[in-house]
Amino acid sequence: MEEMEGDVQHRRLSYRFPELDHAYGDNVHILADPLALTLLARLGQKGVIQPEVTRLLDSLYRTLVHTVVAAEFPRETRAIPTRMIDSEERGVWTGETIAASSPAVVVALARAGLVPAQVTFDFLNQVLDPQHVRQDHLSLGRQTDTAGRVIGVNLGAAKIGGSVEKAMLLIPDPMGATGNTITTALGHYQDTVVGRPARVIAMHLIVTPEYLRHVATHHPGTIVYALRLDRGLSAPDVLDATPGTRWSEEKGLNAHQYVVPGAGGLGEVMNNSWV
Repeated sequence: MEEMEGDVQHRRLSYRFPELDHAYGDNVHILADPLALTLLARLGQKGVIQPEVTRLLDSLYRTLVHTVVAAEFPRETRAIPTRMIDSEERGVWTGETIAASSPAVVVALARAGLVPAQVTFDFLNQVLDPQHVRQDHLSLGRQTDTAGRVIGVNLGAAKIGGSVEKAMLLIPDPMGATGNTITTALGHYQDTVVGRPARVIAMHLIVTPEYLRHVATHHPGTIVYALRLDRGLSAPDVLDATPGTRWSEEKGLNAHQYVVPGAGGLGEVMNNSWV
């Protein structure tokens, strides 16, 4: 039995990733990754267009999904013969790995979430048994008033592939702005889809304090991963405080509910469609 456990260094791994200190709660993870921030700054820079936009999204979401899978997904101990097994009976690596049988569902949100969802879906198919990986689709659109302010999100259509019972439910959506999109998506799953997921994980490039409050209020069990927190319309003294310690004073949305500093309408830029 001890021999099957393998080298002690590979047992019960503790995966640690760099993240910002904050007071938003244990379910919020804002990565402190200089390389990811560099690529994200490039993505939001004026003048950056296709095809570079999609290439940057691919790199950024590979970073995100790597972190999420390593930190959140179930694990198992495996004994895997290496190519050395033909000449050495101890040519077997034994250690903790991601449990390949873990069911996972990726939610593709039209339109900005389509590329991130496909990247996430492809990544999971490399790590897990593809028979247990599924991609669902929701068509969502912002509702605005006559002044151009966002007042909600409309669900136009949904294509759901089955139950989400005990699945890792992943929602890759670049901008966590108001929280209305994720509320609408999760409301649809709660009301119409069979099963209770093992975990619900939202994966964003950028989130605002307003978004984090909305999710914590309406779907408190949701785990949020983001590469950046934008609260650029907050007062200077608030920006000097640890994120979340003055949450009610933090502001990342302008009057039209766009993120500041943000990335400037990623859905439009990704699709070369300016409506």
